[in-house]
Amino acid sequence: MKIGAITIGQAPRVDITPDIMCLFDEKIELLQAGGLDGLTREEIQKFAPQDGDYVLVSRLVDGSSMTFAEKHILPRLQTAIDRMEEEGCKLIMMFCTGVFPETLTAKKIPLIYPCNILDRLVPLMTKQSNIVCITPSPLQVEQTEEKWSQYVRKVKSIAASPYGDWESLERAAEEAAKEDADLIVMDCMGYSQKMKDMFAQKTGKLVVLPRTLLARVVSELTDTDLL
Repeated sequence: MKIGAITIGQAPRVDITPDIMCLFDEKIELLQAGGLDGLTREEIQKFAPQDGDYVLVSRLVDGSSMTFAEKHILPRLQTAIDRMEEEGCKLIMMFCTGVFPETLTAKKIPLIYPCNILDRLVPLMTKQSNIVCITPSPLQVEQTEEKWSQYVRKVKSIAASPYGDWESLERAAEEAAKEDADLIVMDCMGYSQKMKDMFAQKTGKLVVLPRTLLARVVSELTDTDLL
């Protein structure tokens, strides 16, 4: 089965695929595209967020990351969605946990957003309705807490980039360990299984990793030989 994956950054996301392709049991062909494909760092810098913008962080093909406003890439994402439909994809995964406008859509196939899965499942996974959210940038802390407060009683957001140094992630885990929350949500597709394991070990808390959660949900639709 041919399925699509769209990142808000640059494709291919070689940092994500090692953690998820094994979950599809070699039953899919993955097509990738990105909202920043073909752009230079200088061009992307013009997308820097201003006050009031919805802030996104993603990976470039050189392994570095950039912070930018969502509004600048929406037309580019729609073009990628349209192209994947034309190329015969049966469904499309969004490689971003951010919230996108309803106008960004596929015409005839499912477009699956991790945020929609997380929004529904995270409240079921926390007995205390109390979570720690790990987010890439300090610019995202307020918008992340505002978002999650709609779904749980209490949320503490901690910034630690999946594209930065390991020591910063360890410090974030140590900070999360001090919170009375019973669940950690690693709220970015950039966080890896290795990072999840470290957070679980340092905090003793349950941890949700969006990239593998998304793949496990989508694999329910791809584990048949009929398509």
